[in-house]
Amino acid sequence: MVTRIMSKSVKYLLLIALLVIMVAPLLWMFVVSLAVPGSSLGISSFLDMEFTLQNYTDLFRTGNIGRFLFNSAFVGLTVTLGNILFCFMVAYTLARYRYIINKLLFITVILILMIPAHIIIIPLYVLMVKTGMYDTYWALILPWLVNPIGIFLVKQYIETIPPSMEEAARIDGAGEMRILFRVIMPLCKPALAVLAIQVFFTNWNAFLFPFILTQSEQIRVLPVALALYQGHQAIDWQHLMAGSTIAVIPVLILFVIMQRHIVSGITSGAIKQ
Repeated sequence: MVTRIMSKSVKYLLLIALLVIMVAPLLWMFVVSLAVPGSSLGISSFLDMEFTLQNYTDLFRTGNIGRFLFNSAFVGLTVTLGNILFCFMVAYTLARYRYIINKLLFITVILILMIPAHIIIIPLYVLMVKTGMYDTYWALILPWLVNPIGIFLVKQYIETIPPSMEEAARIDGAGEMRILFRVIMPLCKPALAVLAIQVFFTNWNAFLFPFILTQSEQIRVLPVALALYQGHQAIDWQHLMAGSTIAVIPVLILFVIMQRHIVSGITSGAIKQ
């Protein structure tokens, strides 16, 4: 009994320590975002630190943070919806239609997963410039509407769904599109939820490709805008941390809302039917 209690105590202490390690940087980021510009940011000066909301008002009044938030949200949501639709349709075709060409296409999906995305930076930049899509929303959306990881994830999930459900729907007179979106898609909610969260987080935090494929402030996304607060001689930590806090809040809210779907989507793939 004593050994069991000690074992649980050690586990809880480790979990608490891990929680502190994960939360401490977020808490410090929020504290610095409230500090007066130019004040010392050392831990020793924490008790004497003056707090203000001026950094946040500066971002919205002169920093154009609202535009950057809109750009990140618009691009992230559009790419996420595109991946849900296109990855689901491609995955269903690969999972249900056993043609030789489909097997070859699935092999290409696996091969693409083995290639780092940064290899296509230069060809993608040249393509965007020649097609006139450079520095437009198309450059931030079109190349990422289909994710090979999403195709692989959803395909593996669809294969766990009994084909007899589709056969029953066909007997009832349902067409292929109705079966696809009214029968199979609702059953794939856990996998699609994991895909949506992964794609949205990736695009929300994307920096390199938006930095290369855009140049005007009207198309600039939030991570690129935050990077501009880092100068060569000094860093505006207060405004940078305020912007980072604004960028983190939507992600945290989305994660809290969708955490049940994340867990169910991860665990459901391990269940054999």
